[in-house]
Amino acid sequence: MEIERKYLVSRLPEHLDRYPCRHIEQGYLNTDPVVRVRRSDDTYTLTYKGKGFLAREEYNLPLNEAAYLHLREKTDGILIRKRRYQIPYMDKYTIELDLFEGELAPLQLAEVEFETEAEAGTFVPPDWFGEDVTFLPDYHNSTLSRL
Repeated sequence: MEIERKYLVSRLPEHLDRYPCRHIEQGYLNTDPVVRVRRSDDTYTLTYKGKGFLAREEYNLPLNEAAYLHLREKTDGILIRKRRYQIPYMDKYTIELDLFEGELAPLQLAEVEFETEAEAGTFVPPDWFGEDVTFLPDYHNSTLSRL
């Protein structure tokens, strides 16, 4: 089960270059249910995501590069490209800051995962976060891929 909140970003945090960054490319074989293929640096995965906003099922299966490239050709919509920074927050959380490239630039989204829905409900974001878009389907990557 994945439990996460998603936010627009009102301004980038200082010293972004100090945080780990991955280059991600992902496409969608299906959007209902969500079936995604992703390359994150040199790691390849096939992901299934169930319905939901704050909490939903998620299953990841490893792929090799050849399988990823084969499935990538079968994706619908645009291939999403983004840089993902992992930023520690409050000694407990990791903020995943996505800076979208290509057709989706200059979109910037931040996601934070939680152990429980109650914990997600009491989370206080940093001041550089903007609007909470957790419950807006327009900001799901599967929706963004169809723009």
